[in-house]
Amino acid sequence: MTNQDYKNAALTALKGKWAPAVLAAVVMILIMMPYLAVAEYPVLAGIDVATTAPSWFLPSMGCSLLYMLLFMVPIAYIGFPNACKALLLTGDDRLTGNSFRLGLRPWLRHCWAYLLMEIKVMLWTFLFIIPGIIKSFSYALTPYLLRDCPDLSALQCIKLSDRMMKGHKFDLFYLYLSFIGWLLLGILTLGIGLLWVMPYMQTASASFYLDVKQQYQAQLEYNNQNN
Repeated sequence: MTNQDYKNAALTALKGKWAPAVLAAVVMILIMMPYLAVAEYPVLAGIDVATTAPSWFLPSMGCSLLYMLLFMVPIAYIGFPNACKALLLTGDDRLTGNSFRLGLRPWLRHCWAYLLMEIKVMLWTFLFIIPGIIKSFSYALTPYLLRDCPDLSALQCIKLSDRMMKGHKFDLFYLYLSFIGWLLLGILTLGIGLLWVMPYMQTASASFYLDVKQQYQAQLEYNNQNN
């Protein structure tokens, strides 16, 4: 499938269901705001964290990171993409409720998976920035695999994503790149347009995942038949 195929699939799934999609995007932004507010405060206030950060900032940043890992990540990073996948597959437009339900169950496994991915990407980044970026694309299917493969551990889902993304990392990069115009338009509308771009982009990404999954399964079946 092409980028346009993924986008067309997303638009078809979202047709007549933009209201719940935009509502879910609003909820996701509200969930992310506490973390972003603390993370961006030093930049906006012109504070040099290394030398002049007030004593209250570092503890608040620690709480913000804990909030991100334990609450924001399961819902926004795992729940919302899978809610968009459910919309694509079954037409289920309960995106907000599904983001919470699919993200928080099993909560600990999802938090652990994200932490492992961040550690792996960070270690690759220590070698050089580019390998870290490449690995982040290698692990991009993990949020979906955590839901589709409940019998696999968090680490096994990460490794499976790495295998499935072989030969597809630049495909996903090009898909993201194709949304640059929409993202810029969303920013120019003071962020309001992003409420439509977020579900559109996530649903297209879910379509990409389903396509790669189908190709991977077909390749496995082919290999089994010829062994």
